[in-house]
Amino acid sequence: MNKTIVVFDTNIFISAVFWEGKPYSVVKKAINQEIVVFISNYIIDEIRKVLTRDFNLEKQEIDDIVNAVLYFTHLIEPKESVKVINDDPKDDKILDCAVACNADFIVSQDNHLLNLKTFRGIKIASPKEFLKTLD
Repeated sequence: MNKTIVVFDTNIFISAVFWEGKPYSVVKKAINQEIVVFISNYIIDEIRKVLTRDFNLEKQEIDDIVNAVLYFTHLIEPKESVKVINDDPKDDKILDCAVACNADFIVSQDNHLLNLKTFRGIKIASPKEFLKTLD
């Protein structure tokens, strides 16, 4: 059976680093290779930015987190830039990554993305909703 292809929004990675909850459970499925997760350089840069801005981590700590993320994700460079979310155009970068890897799902806690529900056949789900689909 083919594994589910997923793109995580930045907030999923960040939440999984600091708290044990549904985002952590979703990331654990990626680490255990139960799902295939793609990431773009934009998402990596966003992770770095949030860790620096909101958590005041040292560069080495941030590098360690990013390296851990890169260990269980597949890097892809989106070829297309969609313009869908006018309220927060940065969220379009998540859609770009999902389109590039032909994702089955985007997992996010961001309402701008969640409100779309689907984009070009890609389902957009909260961590809780996504975990239900895997059971």
